[in-house]
Amino acid sequence: MEPLQIQIVNLIGDVYAVEAEDGQKIFNSITKAFTDKQKVNISFQNIEMLTTAFLNTAVGQLYKDYTEEFIKENLSVSDISDSGIVSLKRVVDTAKLYFKDPEAMQHSINEILED
Repeated sequence: MEPLQIQIVNLIGDVYAVEAEDGQKIFNSITKAFTDKQKVNISFQNIEMLTTAFLNTAVGQLYKDYTEEFIKENLSVSDISDSGIVSLKRVVDTAKLYFKDPEAMQHSINEILED
């Protein structure tokens, strides 16, 4: 079966993927597809601006409910800029660390903010 194609620009109705609320729309579509046992490809075609707030919500929070292996097998991205790849990698790395031990990560954040 072909992966479900999620065109970000069509789903959020904007070329700016910057808002966490828009990221939530992508996340909801991905998790629905996963529940339906479908693989997903998210396309960044025509996206002119991309933020980590959007990516954290759209992709980062997947690591709370799914294993890294599951996500690698079932989620792909296409048409993403080089800077978008860098941002996505940073978001994924942080999400994996955070969801491995949320309390330790929050403790570290609190320590940094107190300095």
